Amino acid sequence: MPLKKYGVLKGKAIGGKRETEASSPHFQIHMAAGTVQYRIAVNVKSQLSPSELLFLVDDDFQHSITASLPEFPIGFTPLRSQPGGQALDFIRGNLFNRLDMRLLPPNLPGPNNDLSDQIEHYVARAIAEPDALIYAFGERWGPEEGVPDKIFGFTPGNGIHDIHMNQGNTPRFKSDDGVWQDGGLLFAFPSSRQWVGVFLAFQSQAWHTDDRTGHASPDVPNPGPGPEPSPTEPDHLVQIVGALVNPIGPAPEQETVTLLNASPESIDLTGWKIADRLKKTHTLSGTVNAGATLVVTLPQTVQLGNKGGIITLLNDKGLKVDGVSYTAQQAKKEGWTIVF
Repeated sequence: MPLKKYGVLKGKAIGGKRETEASSPHFQIHMAAGTVQYRIAVNVKSQLSPSELLFLVDDDFQHSITASLPEFPIGFTPLRSQPGGQALDFIRGNLFNRLDMRLLPPNLPGPNNDLSDQIEHYVARAIAEPDALIYAFGERWGPEEGVPDKIFGFTPGNGIHDIHMNQGNTPRFKSDDGVWQDGGLLFAFPSSRQWVGVFLAFQSQAWHTDDRTGHASPDVPNPGPGPEPSPTEPDHLVQIVGALVNPIGPAPEQETVTLLNASPESIDLTGWKIADRLKKTHTLSGTVNAGATLVVTLPQTVQLGNKGGIITLLNDKGLKVDGVSYTAQQAKKEGWTIVF
């Protein structure tokens, strides 16, 4: 079953602590949301082999999701696991490029050389800057009335965990699978107008999953561990390199998406699809030659929108080939093509 209490916790960081001795260590974040205290438990090591986590720290995170987050109240907000909202999905939400993820051990002697160091840096900054906030996406637990928190000692115990990818799991953790329920940390630093995204995944997880269950797709028989796609995965064979999301003139406008065949061979696009933010699709046809581009004019049923959005390219099996996102700021210039 998917996560039962998925949502986002918004608050102020007031402390942090490493775990080094535990069999499944976490970096623990102490957060205050008004008068209520919470603990954010962030995995830094996998219980399965290989144990090192995939991580990405994006210190210039730009995505349409950030436009609505400041309107959220302080505290925990439940989120619906569906497209078009604020729920995270590492595959369908086009939050980042899988190839940008790296491997790091959980804890090592010395500075700036392990996963805990990466998280600790931004937590310390969030504590130091008075207007900084953390948005933690994951599964809520508590409040545990009369039970003190086992790390920071506040009562009642209360917090959020599963701050990582929550789909494509191995059989041992398959019951946690779901779509639009991935975990992550977004740090907001208003004084510098900066968003920082921290995203974590286990090497044992699959990057092509069923759109309903979140289970690993049977159409990818041998996915490789780590960020690099295996030969059985279609990632980035064809790439979305541009989009005209705000054409000149009144609505309805003719929006376009530009595709590039980055592979050394011609590719038959019959049955492939382009999907918008709400997962409405336009079916493609024809062939794109090696190294060639193709400009696709979208029908009115597929809308990119001027307030930010995402664009996804799917192959004839429904597997994600490429995906991009854009913000309202990028879309405001009428008649200009956004280059990805």
